[in-house]
Amino acid sequence: MSDIAYLNGEFLPLDQARVSALDRGFIFGDGVYEVIPVYSRRPFRLPEHLRRLQRSLDAIRLGNPVTDAEWTRLIHDLVARHSGEDQSVYLQVTRGVARRDHAFPKEGKPTVFMMSSPLVTPAREQIENGVACITATDYRWLRCDVKSVSLLANCLLRQQAAEAGAVEVVLFRDGCLTEASASNVFVVRGGKLLAPPKDHLILPGITYDVVLELAAAKGIAVELRAIPEQEARGADELWVTSSSKEVLAVTTLDGKPVGNGRPGPMFRTVHQAFQEFKRKVMRHAA
Repeated sequence: MSDIAYLNGEFLPLDQARVSALDRGFIFGDGVYEVIPVYSRRPFRLPEHLRRLQRSLDAIRLGNPVTDAEWTRLIHDLVARHSGEDQSVYLQVTRGVARRDHAFPKEGKPTVFMMSSPLVTPAREQIENGVACITATDYRWLRCDVKSVSLLANCLLRQQAAEAGAVEVVLFRDGCLTEASASNVFVVRGGKLLAPPKDHLILPGITYDVVLELAAAKGIAVELRAIPEQEARGADELWVTSSSKEVLAVTTLDGKPVGNGRPGPMFRTVHQAFQEFKRKVMRHAA
């Protein structure tokens, strides 16, 4: 089956989906998005993703044009129109088409777009050996908790990592860890799992929440607090997490080994727990 997208009430081939050049998402990046992993045709933690979408819409003062029940139906419909068992659903809502003016239009209709792609998760080699990351100063805007389509800074940072042969760029602001260009970051030190707390400087990741739940279930001590840069650089273990990366160990940072340069025991415990959690989701889907 050819790629099918959803645009403003219609399912159609992706290459035929068109929006106006005056759409505020195109002109200003005035919109928000979500990425939802799908395992065995079952959207992963869909209610949590829809709640985060609503928070982002509220933050930019844009009414949600679709109810949760309708989002659920549309997402399942889109998944059914594609052949892959595991998919990545992207949805985007912008403020719609209006005359170019920085102020919000008094009247307007939001643009709603969705597409599905194959879900690409880490290769076995990455899981077994870990990945390389670099670091950079976090120069993004101060509302990183909003999943905005305005991602130029993230793209520039991610490109910096790509050019260095790294999987991600770990970010520091004012001497403390925030997150990565497209991932949350966890630190293991002294037998504890550390993470920056949810605030305006990081995206409240769905996988971030799952990791904390799994760690608690395994009896791992967790601290949510500001993590100084030197503490992160001296970590016993360092992880990046996201919908596509799931849980991934960082074994080199700026060319230096993290811990002993191998994925650590706490990573292996939580990674295994995450895979078991996924299998339960798949069994339930079947």
